[in-house]
Amino acid sequence: MEHYTIVGGTPLRGAVTVSGSKNAALALMAGALLIEGEALLHNTPQIEDVFTMVSLLEGLGVRTAWEGNTLYLDTRTLHHAEPNPQLVNRMRASFYIFGPLLARLGYAKMPHPGGCQIGSRPVNFHLNGLRALGATISENGSHCYIAHALGLTGARIYLDMPSAGATQQLMTAAVYASGLTVIENAAMEPEVVNLANFLNAAGARIEGAGTSTLYIQGVPKLRSQIEFTVIPDRLEAGTFALAAAITRGEVVLEKTIPEHLHALLAKLREAGAQVQETEDTVLVRASERPKPLDIRTMPYPGFPTDLQQPMCAYLTLADGASKVLETIYENRTQHVPELQKMGADIVAEGRTILIRGVERLKGARVRATDLRGGAALVVAALAACGETLIEEVEHIDRGYERLEQKLQSLGAQIDRVRPYAFAATLTEEVRHIP
Repeated sequence: MEHYTIVGGTPLRGAVTVSGSKNAALALMAGALLIEGEALLHNTPQIEDVFTMVSLLEGLGVRTAWEGNTLYLDTRTLHHAEPNPQLVNRMRASFYIFGPLLARLGYAKMPHPGGCQIGSRPVNFHLNGLRALGATISENGSHCYIAHALGLTGARIYLDMPSAGATQQLMTAAVYASGLTVIENAAMEPEVVNLANFLNAAGARIEGAGTSTLYIQGVPKLRSQIEFTVIPDRLEAGTFALAAAITRGEVVLEKTIPEHLHALLAKLREAGAQVQETEDTVLVRASERPKPLDIRTMPYPGFPTDLQQPMCAYLTLADGASKVLETIYENRTQHVPELQKMGADIVAEGRTILIRGVERLKGARVRATDLRGGAALVVAALAACGETLIEEVEHIDRGYERLEQKLQSLGAQIDRVRPYAFAATLTEEVRHIP
C-alpha cells in the first residue's frame, strides 16, 4: 500500500488552483443517464471516486473518454440496469444512479452502497421518495433493491432531513415523472444547485434549487447533447485554507467560489486568520496560533461535516480549548486516536470532540481511516515537528486530485512512497474524445 511521508514545519506559500468538485461531478455523471445522447463535463476531477463511477457507467453500456479534465459520456448505448456490486460497494455516491436508471429504463437492480465507514447513512429517504413517485421497490435479502416503474408520477415529498444525496436522487428521477413534483426540506448544497442547472440546461424544468423547496415539472425527454462545467470543490478549497492557516503561511485559492466557503471562512477569521475574498479567489494568511473555536456541523449553509476532521486538526494547535459537535454522522471521529499519536490533546465523547490546544505536534506513523480523516492527518502533518508517515492514502485519493503535487508547489515537503520499487503502475488505455 502506498503512503505519504511529510516533514512538517514549512509555512505554505503561493497559489493553488482548486479542482472540480468530487460530489458535484458524481451527481452530474448520474444525472447524465437521463440524457439519451452525449454529455461533455468540463472541470471533472481525475480522482478515484470519479474513476469508479466511470467504470460503473461503462458496465451499464455507457461509452466514456477523457481529454484532460473533460469527461465525455455517450449514454445512447445504455442498456443495462444492474450495476456491478463490487463497484457500488466502493462508494456511497454509486446509489445516485438508481433513480435515473429507473426513470429512463423503468427498471433497476441496485446493490447496497458502500463508502467510508463514518456512520449510519440509511437510504430510506431515497426509497420512500421513489415509492412516492410510483416506483415499486422490493429488497432481495440484504443484497440489493429491485425497482420497477411503468411510469413515474409527480408527488409531494417531504424529507425528514435535508439529505443532499436523497435530494439529488429524487430530483433526477422526477425529471421524467409526469406532472409536478415538490420536494420539501430539500438540501441547499451548491452541488444540488449545480445538478439542477445541468438538468435545466438539458431541458428539465426545475425551480427552487438552493432553497429548501424544489419544484420539478416533468418533461417527456431531455436534449441529446449537453456541455457543462463542474463547480470548484469547496471541500478541497477548505482543506487547503486550513493547511495554509495551520502552517502560518499565505496561500491564494484560485478558481474557487468564496460564497460556498462562508461558514469555514467565518470560523477562520474568528480564529485570527486573515481572509480576503475576490469573485473567484480566497487568500488565507496566518502568523499566530489559532484562537479556540466552538464548531457545530450542519447541513449547508452551516459548517460542513466534510471539513470537521481537517478543522479538528487545525484546532489541535489552538491557544485554548475548543469543542466540535458532529451532528451529521455519529462515527466521524476515527481521526481522533490518530491525532493523539501526533501529540494532540483531543478526545471524543460520543459526537462531541474536545480539544485542548498544544504548542506543537510531533511526527508519527498514522493511518487514514477515511477520506476526510486522511485529509485531517495531512493538515496536521504539515505543521508537525519531524516526519509523519500516513498509511492507506488510497482513502485520500478518492477525493483529492494531485494532492501531493499541489502541496509541493506551495513548499510542502511531502512525498508519495510506493513500498516496492518494482511494483507495476496500473495504466489504462488512453481514449480521446471523438
